Amino acid sequence: MELFKYMEQYDYEQVVVCQDKASGLKAIIAIHDTTLGPALGGTRMWTYASEADAFEDALRLARGMTYKNAAAGLNLGGGKTVIIGDPRKDKNEEMFRAFGRFIQGLNGRYITAEDVGTTVADMDLVHQETSFVTGVSPAFGSSGNPSPVTAYGVYRGMKAAAKEAFGSDLLAGKTVAVQGVGNVAYTLCEYLHEEGASLVVTDINKEAVQRVVEKFNAKAVDPNDIYEVNCDIFAPCALGGIINDQTLPELKAKVIAGAANNQLRETRHGDIIHEKGIVYTPDYVINAGGVINVADELHGYNSERALKKVEGIYDNVLKVFEIAKRDQIPTYQAADRLAEERIERVRQSRKQFLINEHHILSRRNR
Repeated sequence: MELFKYMEQYDYEQVVVCQDKASGLKAIIAIHDTTLGPALGGTRMWTYASEADAFEDALRLARGMTYKNAAAGLNLGGGKTVIIGDPRKDKNEEMFRAFGRFIQGLNGRYITAEDVGTTVADMDLVHQETSFVTGVSPAFGSSGNPSPVTAYGVYRGMKAAAKEAFGSDLLAGKTVAVQGVGNVAYTLCEYLHEEGASLVVTDINKEAVQRVVEKFNAKAVDPNDIYEVNCDIFAPCALGGIINDQTLPELKAKVIAGAANNQLRETRHGDIIHEKGIVYTPDYVINAGGVINVADELHGYNSERALKKVEGIYDNVLKVFEIAKRDQIPTYQAADRLAEERIERVRQSRKQFLINEHHILSRRNR
């Protein structure tokens, strides 16, 4: 790939290439935009087919974090790290400590966390060398498992979507088809059941499905049948790309609102949803509870304060719908516009983030 051409196209600020021969570290830190504050984004470890693929993934993910953090109302920019290697066999202590030193060298412009292929234990090793890491063990001030908080945010966003589609945010009596019942979706089902919604669920993990059926009186269907369920709300909470040419004709729901990332296979599928009159809640707006929760750790974690911010996902989703109607565009475009407008407003009064500017660090960072 032509790196500078790609960076110029989407206005990236910085790419840092990190190499440590002794530990085998090969990492790429991409910082997309720090207008709102330091770039926050996790570290992904993956066996990339080529270095070009690794660069492209780091850049793509960093830009996505800019939009996610901005739309969530966080004073944080977007960044991401990818480490080239097999997370099952290539990890070692020296690798993550070396990586932590590279992050420390950025002097607060980038804050990392766990992601695909990395763990809390890995972040604890990074934390030995830098304070610019979150999602560490509770002993270091972490908020713990983010799944329940992410689920709460999805629940709040789903209620906002119901208000848009049905005129009321009450979910009692509504039928919700949940695709995937992992940690986040299980807690989401708990919220929905408590409110009186009827659940139809599926997952390739039969034990996980059975647990939800028994606990929340849900109906189970085959994974291939979840799209055609006669429901009010379809909640994709598993794989990405599930809104596509094959599934769209089968969907009967009036609302799509779930925790999965990258739900649209292609952007044109968001256009089709819009044309069908389905209320679609863009994924990075509704599933931002986790990053909101993690971001609170930077100020000395307070669960009550974090949950209050996560409740705001309800209003953020409504803002997306308002922009979509205002500009007569699909909601997936409206979500981008929400983020871009916020960044542009702040850009008028500041430029790139600098650690020497006023910045609140957590107590554990002092």
